[in-house]
Amino acid sequence: MTVPLGDPGSRVTGRRARRLWLPSALLVAAPVVVLSFFRAVPAAWPTPVVQLVAFTPWLVFPAAAALLLALPSRRSWAVLPAAVLLAVQFFWLYPPDVLLERREGQLQGRGPDASAAAPAAELKVMSLNAGVGGADAAGVVRLVRDNGVSLLAVQELSPALEKRLDAEGLGGLLPNRISHSQGGASGGGVYSNRPLAPLDTVAGSAFRIPTLQLSLEAGGRPVALAVTNVHTQAPVEGEAPQWRSDLALLGSVATRPGNVLLLGDFNATFDHAEFRRLLAGGPGKPAGAGRLVDAGVVALARFVPTWPKDGQWLPGVVIDHIVASPDVRISGYSVQSVAGTDHAAVLATLSVPAGG
Repeated sequence: MTVPLGDPGSRVTGRRARRLWLPSALLVAAPVVVLSFFRAVPAAWPTPVVQLVAFTPWLVFPAAAALLLALPSRRSWAVLPAAVLLAVQFFWLYPPDVLLERREGQLQGRGPDASAAAPAAELKVMSLNAGVGGADAAGVVRLVRDNGVSLLAVQELSPALEKRLDAEGLGGLLPNRISHSQGGASGGGVYSNRPLAPLDTVAGSAFRIPTLQLSLEAGGRPVALAVTNVHTQAPVEGEAPQWRSDLALLGSVATRPGNVLLLGDFNATFDHAEFRRLLAGGPGKPAGAGRLVDAGVVALARFVPTWPKDGQWLPGVVIDHIVASPDVRISGYSVQSVAGTDHAAVLATLSVPAGG
């Protein structure tokens, strides 16, 4: 039977269909709204909230679904909030200041005064949480060799893994080393093909977080880089206060003068206010100092997870970072899987200016 145009029955059916779409949109949007509130408000949230906030990037997908479900309702009071909710997710994924940092990094050194710029030392760096010493040593050394890595920071470095790395020839590639290998999650080490010297260690952190001076050279001029091998407490049950304390303590490292590099397992994502506060320099930031730059964020790699990499049924998050002072140019960011650990290795190429 052909239904005449404008038939009352078809209009009733259409209204019923729209009423069915609307509750579906509300059901999908509700958890996005709740988690967005936690992300937006920089409070000392309890551990379960801290853990959930780490997965904020993935909210863009249910937010988009909520908007698509709201559209058939033709109700502006439903469609507009859903559109705003989706826009907020994109704003957090690609904040304007980060996009500006990306543009400035791409344009740096291309202007007419580029030849007059200070010389810079090129440095390929890599960081890996070795999964309580379980990482495949051959795979680690292969990544170092194939990518021309000249600075390697390892967290959770065990004595057994250190021996396996030596047996695979890491010492021949990166002969300079300062390590404190230990059982459990406390060990760490930094390997380099350039001279290293200890500077200091963060006091009060859950794990040892040392800072070393890496001596480089560019254009016949010495270049110094303060390198911090980061491993903060994970925000697991009962440890959220220590997690916050560890990130706050890193502020003293982040604000030291000169060229600064922090790399390792921060156990925090860009969506945690505590991590963003670290990037901003915190309350002790010197006047005129720029914010630190996160290589993964600037590379727009928020959907390229570094954890978990051991088959867990979780959407991945980025908790391993390469962070540098604003004068250090960052390029070539990548994430590489390593067998035997639940973390991925993160790599980037740095251009460290002389005089820093």
